[in-house]
Amino acid sequence: MRNQVGLVAYADRLGGSLEGLDRLLREPLAGLFGSVHLLPFFTPYDGADAGFDPEDHTRVDPRLGTWDDVRRIGEAHETVVDVIVNHVSTQSPQFTDWVRRGDASPYAGMFLTLSTVFPAGATEEQLLQVYRPRPGLPFTPVTLRDGSRHLLWTTFTSRQADLDVRHEQTRVHLTQVIERLADSGVAMLRLDAVGYAVKTPGTSCFMTPDTFAFIDEITALARKRGVEVLVEVHSHYQRQVEIGRRVDRVYDFAVPPLVLHALFAGDSTPLRRWLDVRPHNAVTVLDTHDGIGVVDVGADANDPALVGLLDAEQLDALVERIHANSGGTSRRATGSAASNVDLYQVNCTFYDALGRDDRRYLLARLVQFFLPGIPQVYYVGLLAGSNDMALLERTGVGRDVNRHRYSATEFADALERPVVRALLRLIRFRNTHPAFDGDFSCTAPPHEAMGHLLQLRWRAGAEEARLAADLRTADYSLTLTTADGELSVSDVAELPAAYEGAIATAAVGPVPGDEGG
Repeated sequence: MRNQVGLVAYADRLGGSLEGLDRLLREPLAGLFGSVHLLPFFTPYDGADAGFDPEDHTRVDPRLGTWDDVRRIGEAHETVVDVIVNHVSTQSPQFTDWVRRGDASPYAGMFLTLSTVFPAGATEEQLLQVYRPRPGLPFTPVTLRDGSRHLLWTTFTSRQADLDVRHEQTRVHLTQVIERLADSGVAMLRLDAVGYAVKTPGTSCFMTPDTFAFIDEITALARKRGVEVLVEVHSHYQRQVEIGRRVDRVYDFAVPPLVLHALFAGDSTPLRRWLDVRPHNAVTVLDTHDGIGVVDVGADANDPALVGLLDAEQLDALVERIHANSGGTSRRATGSAASNVDLYQVNCTFYDALGRDDRRYLLARLVQFFLPGIPQVYYVGLLAGSNDMALLERTGVGRDVNRHRYSATEFADALERPVVRALLRLIRFRNTHPAFDGDFSCTAPPHEAMGHLLQLRWRAGAEEARLAADLRTADYSLTLTTADGELSVSDVAELPAAYEGAIATAAVGPVPGDEGG
């Protein structure tokens, strides 16, 4: 994967379609991104879970475009596409055939039920041991046409049927998906919800040794087709370290809460502690299509002896500060306040989490871009977007506060905002300065009482980039080598004009559908 900043976007919410998104990437956003994570565009893209519940994982929703559009985006950018390995929609042809034909269906056994996982029955203790990212047990009653009833395993929503990844038809399904994506020029597969994919009786059914073995199998299958693998798991930080040893890329989901803690508390200690152990083959994020994680820096849910990077008091303070900074809007979108898949995430744009403070927001991006790994910027974060409360009120889905649908006018206006223009300049700096192809170091402050200081450095021969920040005040100095010698700036907007780039807002085409929420 290119050592450049990547974009994460829904085609229908930024550009209106795959063709529209491609037009934005080639014109107003030209040269900004080395890769693009195309969030689900399968049939249908607007189901129960914003495309993460595909009926047909091998078809592009015709409302968004075709596989040729996917291939065209991949000509200029390395594309990242989701493989939803844990489940499919209950409207999928395979599931509906099983409901219609029962045991006569070739897909009988492809979908997990309580009895297929626990053929001898399950005790109360065994059921309560199963880990699920929302309250309650992961079962939904389903009645087949022959009248037989089953407790379908549904980790996420009642419309997402969990797959038996050991079943022959599931293997055929996943192989077809991977081959379809590889044939369409996709560079990297993002294994969505893979942590839940293997159900082993007597365990939490989450990130067990069997899960790791399955990740190894899928990774080998993808690599045979020349495709890299990115694993998506929200879990205790030590599991991320372990995953990083086995795959091409792993998300660093600990960074968002640790950066927020650093800026809220003026304390770099937890972040620096993480930098000592984190995998360097990471994809770094501050925001994604999901919320801001808490589980990624807290104690392990199944083994409290595995302490977190932040303690309970620090986590509580972090969450409450986000709610305060967002004017309470994040509280209305988080936990039991809205229909959420994950109760361990705070639903809020990163810009609102920082109280719409441009300086702290750009400093947070600086820290993200300085960390080893491939940085990704979510489309709402790219435009320094705020919580979309109107969309939340329409859908009742908490995560929708961070999934705004941008009209052409909103997009063009956002590109003219000083904070966005500064971020674009910063992205170009991160993409092109040769120091980021060298060695990274984090300098400890002179003594523990100066934990409010953070110093990060990249060096490649004579080329160097240094960040020295006071987290209490958000004052910072960015020092970089240039053709004319060393330059220091105290504001990203002061970076050399070479990083400015052209913004051809006139080239932005119309965005079909919702004209902003």
